[in-house]
Amino acid sequence: MPETIGFLKPRQAVLDRRPEIIADLADLLPEGCLISDERGLKPFETDAFLAYRRLPLAVVLPETTEQVSAVLKYCSRYGIPVVPRGAGTSLSGGAIPQEDAIVIGLSKMSRILDVDLFNRTATVQAGVTNLNISDAVSADGFFYAPDPSSQLACTIGGNIGMNSGGAHCLKYGVTTNNLLGVKMVLFDGTVIELGGKALDSSGYDLLGLVCGSEGQLGIVTEATVRLIAKPEGARPVLFGFASSVAAGSCVADIIGSGIIPVAIEFMDKPAIEICEAFAHAGYPLDVEALLIVEVEGSEAEMDTMLESIIAIARRHGVMTIKESQSALEAALIWKGRKSAFGATGRVADYICMDGTVPLSQLSHVLRRTGEIVASYGLRVANVFHAGDGNMHPLILYNINDPEDAARAEAAGNDILKLCVDAGGCLTGEHGVGIEKRDLMRHQYNKADLDQQMAVRAAFDPQWLLNPSKVFPLEGRPAA
Repeated sequence: MPETIGFLKPRQAVLDRRPEIIADLADLLPEGCLISDERGLKPFETDAFLAYRRLPLAVVLPETTEQVSAVLKYCSRYGIPVVPRGAGTSLSGGAIPQEDAIVIGLSKMSRILDVDLFNRTATVQAGVTNLNISDAVSADGFFYAPDPSSQLACTIGGNIGMNSGGAHCLKYGVTTNNLLGVKMVLFDGTVIELGGKALDSSGYDLLGLVCGSEGQLGIVTEATVRLIAKPEGARPVLFGFASSVAAGSCVADIIGSGIIPVAIEFMDKPAIEICEAFAHAGYPLDVEALLIVEVEGSEAEMDTMLESIIAIARRHGVMTIKESQSALEAALIWKGRKSAFGATGRVADYICMDGTVPLSQLSHVLRRTGEIVASYGLRVANVFHAGDGNMHPLILYNINDPEDAARAEAAGNDILKLCVDAGGCLTGEHGVGIEKRDLMRHQYNKADLDQQMAVRAAFDPQWLLNPSKVFPLEGRPAA
C-alpha cells in the first residue's frame, strides 16, 4: 500500500545510540528477553494492519511488572519512544513501531494469577488470552465474556488498549464493562493500581480512561476481570433475507422491541459465500443477507424470545430460518462467523473497517457502503456485530497493485466518514491506531482534540508512548 499515512521523524540521537541502548537493555533484562537482530525484529515490524511496516530499534519481552518498570524508566530518562504490543492482532496499526522505538511485548506475561469464584473475578497478567481465562474457569461454570474473533490469540492487555468487544457484546458489553482493575506502569516507571475486585472504586474513573487509551497512558501488566456464570442454554438461529436492507431493518426492530439477544451478527452475500466455502457451516447460499441471532436461558425462555424474533423476521420477508439442533450445529454456525476474516484472506487482500452507527441508520449505511466501494471499482464483503451497529466492511483489493491499494484506502476513509455523518463514530473495537488517526478531525473539533491531548500529555509529557497513533500529527503540543 502506498505510504499515505505519515510517521514521526525518527530521533537521530536515539538511532546513533543504538548499540549503547541495546547493551543497557541487556543489563536490565534476563537472558532471552531482548531481541535486537534484524531477523528477530522482522515479526514485530507490523501487526494485523499489514499496510504499513517499520523495523523497531529493539524488542524487549519482560516477564514481570518490575522489568517493564525498569525498561520504561530507562526509556524515559533517555527520550526513547516505546510501543506496547500484545499479540499483534491490532487491525488499526496500533502496534506498528517506529525505527527509533523500543517494542515492549507482553507475550511472556501469560500467567493467571488468581481466580476468585466467590467474588467472580480473575486476576491475570496482560499476556493472557481471552480464551485462556474462559478455559480456566469453564469447569466451574463460568466464562469471560468479551469474545473478539481473535480471542484464541488476542491478549487482555491489547483488549484493554482498544476496548475490544466481540459477537456477544450486545448482552455482556465490551472490555470496559468486564474490567474491574489494572496494574499499570507509567512512562517514568511508576507502578500504579486502579480499581480492584470491588464493583466500583472511589475517586476519578481512571480505569475507564485507561481502557481504550491504546497504550498511550501507560502499559497495563495485570488486570482483574469479571467472571460470568454460564447460561443454562444457548441457541443460535440463522435468518436469511432477500436484501441487506431488509436484514438491517429487522435488526433495528428486534432491538426496538425490547428484546436483547446475546448476539446479532450480520453477513451479506459475498461474506456468506466466503465463510461457507471455508467452514461448511450450512449457511444458505440463496439469500442476499444473513443474520445469526443467538438467545440464551432456559428452554422456555429461549422459545419465548425466538417466537418474538421470528415474528419480527417474518414481517421483514425472511426467506430462511434455520435453528441449530445440536451443540455441533451451534459450533459450526459460530465457526463460520469467527473465521470470517481469515476465510476472506484466502480469497483476496482486504482492509477491515470498524465504524459504528445507530441501528436506525444500518440500512442506509449498508446501501451507501456498497455504492462507495463500487465507485472505486472494488468489491466489499460485510460482516459485523449488527446488534450494536459495529460495522466491519471488508474492502477487497490487490495489495501488490499500488493504485488498487490507494483506492481501497480512500474507500475505507469515505466509509468511516459516512459512519460519523450518520451519527456514529470512527471505531467500535479496533481502536484508532494509525489507520483512523487523520480522520479524528472529521469526528472532533479542535477544542475536543485539544482536551483529549491534554489528558494524554498529563500521563506522558514527552509524547513517547505509542507515538504516531490516535491523534493527527499536526497540531500536537511540543514534546
